[in-house]
Amino acid sequence: MSDFKLPNAGAPQWYRTTPKADGITLVDEPWIKPFYRCNIWHVQGSQRGMVVDFGLGAVPLREQVALLSERNLLAVASHTHFDHIGAAHEFGCCHVHAAEADILTSPDNTRTLADQFLSDDMFEALPPAPYSHDRYRIQAPQMVSPLKDGEILDLGNRQWEVIHTPGHSPGGIALWEAKTQTLISGDLIYDGPLIENLWHSDLTDYAASMRRLRQLPVRTVHGGHFPSFSGQHLSQLIDDWLRQHEL
Repeated sequence: MSDFKLPNAGAPQWYRTTPKADGITLVDEPWIKPFYRCNIWHVQGSQRGMVVDFGLGAVPLREQVALLSERNLLAVASHTHFDHIGAAHEFGCCHVHAAEADILTSPDNTRTLADQFLSDDMFEALPPAPYSHDRYRIQAPQMVSPLKDGEILDLGNRQWEVIHTPGHSPGGIALWEAKTQTLISGDLIYDGPLIENLWHSDLTDYAASMRRLRQLPVRTVHGGHFPSFSGQHLSQLIDDWLRQHEL
């Protein structure tokens, strides 16, 4: 048996930021392996910014990422799996689709999948001590605000439409900005292996959500994991998925 233990990364090195086009910035956790690494998206608007998803939460997010220090930041969870909501409590009020509002209100390691996935296998280096997998718990935000399909998130000069995309999870959402033809797709689809067999996944819903996104005139996709990609590639990924599943 190997005695190898993963090193602990320092808190100041835990997050990195990468500017994208159209006032969008990627925040991620490079010491988490790509398959498990959540993309945290910041969108700058004229009246306020928006952050979509919050990562593992093992290192304080707003304390380490100056971009997220704005007080009037709109906080949105694409869904309630642990790798996306770990730091949601740092934002006071967090928006999530009504179908998963109960999970965000009272998150536990079973329903958020931490019990299933959280282990050394996720990491290149662990969060700073005294972090341990056994003591990992998600704190609930002070307030949870339910979202519904078709709702508009207004940032001043930017409007994002909430698109309910059940399948990966029942309350999954994507966000669509028609003006820039930009889709923030959550975990329904990204350019990597998709997860379709979780305790609350549903393939019939998955297919319907895929077909709905296929109709949008998308230019750029920012997914919940892995690098961003083009709308043309989105169409190909969806077509391939539907063909493989015969749905």
